[in-house]
Parts: sequence; C-alpha cells; structure tokens
Amino acid sequence: MAATGAVDALVASYDVALLDLDGVVYIGASAVPGAVEALNAARESGLHLAYVTNNAARTPDYVAEHLSELGIATAASDVVTSAQAAARLVAEQVPAGSRVYVIGGDGLHAALRERGLVPVIDLDEEPVAVVQGYGPDMPWRQVINGAILVRRGLPWVATNLDLTVPTRHGPGPGNGTLVRLVAEYADRSPVAAGKPAKPLYEESLARVGGEHPLVVGDRLDTDIDGALAVGWDSLLVMTGVTGLTELASLEAARRPTYLGADLSALLVPPAEPGSWVASVRDGALEVDGSGDLHGWWAAVAAALWSHLDDTGRPATTTGVQPGSVTP
Repeated sequence: MAATGAVDALVASYDVALLDLDGVVYIGASAVPGAVEALNAARESGLHLAYVTNNAARTPDYVAEHLSELGIATAASDVVTSAQAAARLVAEQVPAGSRVYVIGGDGLHAALRERGLVPVIDLDEEPVAVVQGYGPDMPWRQVINGAILVRRGLPWVATNLDLTVPTRHGPGPGNGTLVRLVAEYADRSPVAAGKPAKPLYEESLARVGGEHPLVVGDRLDTDIDGALAVGWDSLLVMTGVTGLTELASLEAARRPTYLGADLSALLVPPAEPGSWVASVRDGALEVDGSGDLHGWWAAVAAALWSHLDDTGRPATTTGVQPGSVTP
C-alpha cells in the first residue's frame, strides 16, 4: 500500500473510533491479521480507540486484558459492552439497590453492580426486573425462571438481539435466539440495548467521550445499521461476516460511509479503485487490474451497487475472490 500523508487519512477526520471486536480486531483468541499494527498506528496518530461489543458475557476488564495480551494496550475504561448499556436502561426504570434477575453471565452481573443494582438468579429474592444477555454456561433453570418473571410483566431488557454468535466452529445461536424463545412464551418483546439499537452507542460516547465518532465493524445488521441509527459515519471492514454476497444485495440506504479490506483502512484516505476495474456483465461480477485490497473492494462495491441501483437485482459473485482476476 502506498504511503500517504496522515492529513488525508481517516484517522485525521475523527477523534474516536468505536470498534467492534469479533471479526474486526480478533477472531476467537487470535488477532485478525494486521489488526494489532493498524490499531497501534492509529492510536499513535491521535485517534482514541474504544471497543464496543454486543457480547454481554465478558466484562470490560476481561476484554481489555485480552486485547493487551494481543499487543494492543487497552484499559477497561476503553471497553463498552451491551451489558453496561442494558444495566443503564434497567437503572432508569427501578430504584437504586433493586434486585434484578439475570438470564446471562458474569458480564451482566458486573454491569448491574456498577449501576448500584443487585443481580440475582433466584425467584425467591423477589427481583423487580429482568435483564437477558449471552451466557454460554448458564443452566436451563435460570432461563425458565427468568421467562416466568417476564411473563408476569416485569420490566425486561435484552442486551442484544443477535441471532448468531461467532465460535471457533462457525456461527452458533446467539442471544437473540433465546430472547425469541422467552418472547414467544411470555407474549412480549424486550427493550434492546445493543447494536443496532441506539443505547449502546449512546452509552459508549458518554463513557469514552469524543465529538466526531467513527463506527468500525464487520456486520451490516449491527455495526452499520447501528451507525445509521445514530447518524454517525461508519467503516465496514471485510474481515468478518460480511462478504460479496451481502454487498451485492445492499440497498443504498444501508451502505457504509467507507469500505476497507481491514483495519489498515483507518490509516489511509477513503479507498478508491486505483488500477482495479470491476464490472457486471450478464449479471455476473468481473474484476481486472492490480493494486491493494482496499482498492479492490472499492472497485467491486462500486460495480455491485451500480448494478443493483440500475436493475434492482444483485449481481452474481460466485467464484470471485478478493484480489483475484476473472477471465
């Protein structure tokens, strides 16, 4: 990638980056290739890095320790979770010191205590609200009892409605699947705190500060939709769940402000196609040329979205790989 003046880079246009974690910074226990170097360079350029996650099972301390072990020096105050946003929503509805039933894990317990609330998992303690989040190790009885309370009409906040969660074996059922189960049983819907709803982003900016935030993520339905909901610019990186198929069918109202191959997109001007040429012929995507992957994605997105806008139909992307040239 050619060197560019920092004045033209994204890091110079924003004062805080609100970064998703899974699929952006790391996948499982390992860093996304190049992520550590890009984030350290962005921080050295003066960009405040904040890590915003829908994962309610991990505490900010745990996340900060993980990032630091990967080589990205991070304080717990730089991490904001959907559990924290959910705890604030609950605290706005019940008196300080109230008992709150938890369908979830340690992250929710810590977030409730931070707000002066008492997390419980026993019906006999007479909780006055229910909060639900991802908790991979919670027993089924904990879910049953929480669902009974929800059916009784107690205030109910869900950390997020994600239908999937990343695992080392591929996507697994996320918090949203269990929320749907409780909702069907109780014939109710919860208030959602996490992305793409506004509360998590509002909680993030209140905690980390900043005047010109940039949302960075790999998911359209959470990160990019969430940025659009609060009216902030966004950078979609292609290291996680979004791929060519999703881009090909992405209508104009849901497109990110910027598109990059990975987090090194923070360090350069918004991507341009450069020497890459992409087009859609007979409904199929074709790419030719050379250059870096940021330019490849810029060329491909422009071709896919132009075709979609003109025809109303997504292009076929079968067999096309990043950086590849089709005959």
